[in-house]
Amino acid sequence: MANSEPPVKLGENGIPSFDDLPLRKGDPMHAAWGLYGQGDQLGTLNRITDERVVTAARAEIRTGARVSMNWPLNAQVNGTFFNRRPFHQELFCKPPRTINDDIWTFNSQGSSQWDSLRHFGYQKEKLFYNGVTMEDIHGVNEKGQKSTVNGIQAWAEQGIVGRGVLVDYHSWRQRQTEPRHKTFDPFTTTPIPLSDLQACLLDQGTTLQFGDILLIRSGWMHAYAAKPPLELAALQAVLPPHFAGLEQSEEMLRWIWEHFSAVAGDQPSFECWPTQQEWSLHEVLLAGWGCPIGELFHLEKLADKCAAEGRWSFFVASEPCCVDGGVASPPNILAIF
Repeated sequence: MANSEPPVKLGENGIPSFDDLPLRKGDPMHAAWGLYGQGDQLGTLNRITDERVVTAARAEIRTGARVSMNWPLNAQVNGTFFNRRPFHQELFCKPPRTINDDIWTFNSQGSSQWDSLRHFGYQKEKLFYNGVTMEDIHGVNEKGQKSTVNGIQAWAEQGIVGRGVLVDYHSWRQRQTEPRHKTFDPFTTTPIPLSDLQACLLDQGTTLQFGDILLIRSGWMHAYAAKPPLELAALQAVLPPHFAGLEQSEEMLRWIWEHFSAVAGDQPSFECWPTQQEWSLHEVLLAGWGCPIGELFHLEKLADKCAAEGRWSFFVASEPCCVDGGVASPPNILAIF
């Protein structure tokens, strides 16, 4: 690791202990800057080695069945959360030939998405992964070329590929008897505790492996599909919007650090929103560790397939769009059984 004094001890998985974060004096909360070099733009995707991909493919691909996790790009065409521009398609023919073209205009975070490392920084420090500044991101060099630092193109080169694990929290919660589980509302700022996720994994019989790609079905997408248009419009007008999601806690951060290469959920914020702390998971995961965050993944068919197979692990193949300097991208993601 560059510029570390004294050298940080790495564990058997090639990462330092969570208790050793931040790695350098003066860096923000729990930052792992410099672990893979100061110019690194892969972050926790460095955990997805060729060997882990091969192991995952051999163990998880058994039938060849494929399940998409992509919500349609135009799923929120009549309105979006966070006041983002909805998807628009312009379809036109090209006479005299029998040919059609179309033009798509959309916010890269209006449907299923991976957040890149230039999306969300440490708010107090105003710094992105590896200390990148807003000026670095919006900079232009002497040749007039725009900066691409921390852009989504860095992940497009090899994709986000490996062993995926679904935590079907929605199905598990419906079988629970505690009042908080019965009254759970995905459209409220309700934290999902780590203890619930671990209980769900135990119930599924799912064992985690280092470098897994975590997918959490909170039930947001299921609830969204059941809401009438007027209620959705009223919810979309609330700023900031309110969503259930992962709790902001030291225990949750430790769990993610010790296990995963990327994380995603079916809701617009992954973590409960607005944050219940003075910090957010987005800050530490994206800006501190370079950990991809996926949101609005459509996990309904995947949950059905996992239940039918009796296993909640599978092979994941995701190829973000190769856009130099992109802030986010549709995941173009499949689960393969």
